[in-house]
Amino acid sequence: MLAMFFWAFTVGGIICVIGQLLFDVAKLTPAHTLSLLVVAGSVFSGFGLYEPLIDFAGAGATIPITSFGNALVNGAMQESQEHGIVGVLTGMFEVTSSGISSAIIFGFIGALLFKPKG
Repeated sequence: MLAMFFWAFTVGGIICVIGQLLFDVAKLTPAHTLSLLVVAGSVFSGFGLYEPLIDFAGAGATIPITSFGNALVNGAMQESQEHGIVGVLTGMFEVTSSGISSAIIFGFIGALLFKPKG
């Protein structure tokens, strides 16, 4: 069990270090870095590499933003098998809607409770 925690921490940390390097070294904006990490997760998922990473690292691979790209691709692939080309679009939104809705709701609550900057 201790090994699971170690690998989750290590893999999640590596993903975060990559994101930080994109900020510091490549001088990318937060929006560009976010988009690049989501696309990277999508590409890894498309090639079948992200699921083995999740099996290996657990939360270390499912918590970072790269897992959002993985969820988009998985939803699109599942629904495309059942509903064809229309399923590609509906599958992405169906699988990720709860996460997006939660982010919006908790962001709104946070803005009500605390004084936002800007």
